[in-house]
Amino acid sequence: MKTSEFRIAFAQKQYKTYTLSDQAANSSLEVVPERGGIITSWRVQDQELLYLDRERLTNPELTVRGGIPILFPICGNLPDNTYTYQDVPYSLKQHGFARDIPWDVVDQVTEDRAAMTLELKSNEKTKALYPFDFDVSFTYKLKGASLEILQRYTNHSDKTMPFSSGLHPYFWAPDKTRLRFEIPGVQYRDQRTQQLHPFTGLFDPNLDEIDVVFEQLTGLAATAIDNSRRLRLTVCYNSSYSSVVFWTLKGKDFYCLEPWSAPRNALNTGRHLTHLEPGASCEMSVSMTAHFF
Repeated sequence: MKTSEFRIAFAQKQYKTYTLSDQAANSSLEVVPERGGIITSWRVQDQELLYLDRERLTNPELTVRGGIPILFPICGNLPDNTYTYQDVPYSLKQHGFARDIPWDVVDQVTEDRAAMTLELKSNEKTKALYPFDFDVSFTYKLKGASLEILQRYTNHSDKTMPFSSGLHPYFWAPDKTRLRFEIPGVQYRDQRTQQLHPFTGLFDPNLDEIDVVFEQLTGLAATAIDNSRRLRLTVCYNSSYSSVVFWTLKGKDFYCLEPWSAPRNALNTGRHLTHLEPGASCEMSVSMTAHFF
């Protein structure tokens, strides 16, 4: 009897940790459901692709800086962390609450791929921040050098549910001077100054912070070429995503390529928000593929 090349292992560390692996491809994925459903590691050919600040991971009072945090029900921040719905003010911290609270494991698969599905359901704590009954499921699929993230959002409320969602992958880059990017846009907006700049495929690694958004996307994939690692990494997303954010900090060995379905402050402006009718569901998908050359 042939032994499956796909496996899911479980370990009780500080947090319950699941490791999905494709042994034939020497690839693996580490998931920590109770820490916001986060992916903390993604390895291809036994090479780590993600940055992770483990000190922040081990401190439950801090948001995790690293891995692939989930952004829901907002992307970015709100002025004074506040939005108004039906004339009632509510408070939401940057990127929403999904990355801060535990998710439940509801399915695991090791046939033809290694996959697991996590679920986040509304409760009294989430409804104090966001007055809707919802169910969000994320399925992480690992096969070969690819990671697929399938998402399903369901509105169980009796009113239309507005939201945005995104992913915030931190890619490890020990030498950012040798990075080049192929992002489907001719210009980007600096999110701090709101100024527009032409895009040349390069970002200045000497700047203290780069926080820019590509809003007029002309394609459904963004690629980073890391010549120091001989790595080409592509992030694909479906048409639900209206923008791609690029973010990095000087002195930190990461850059972020973030698909967002709506811009910051969308719950107040309404711009590019997804509106789910009562009882309705919608699906979104992001996939990432690594190629060493």
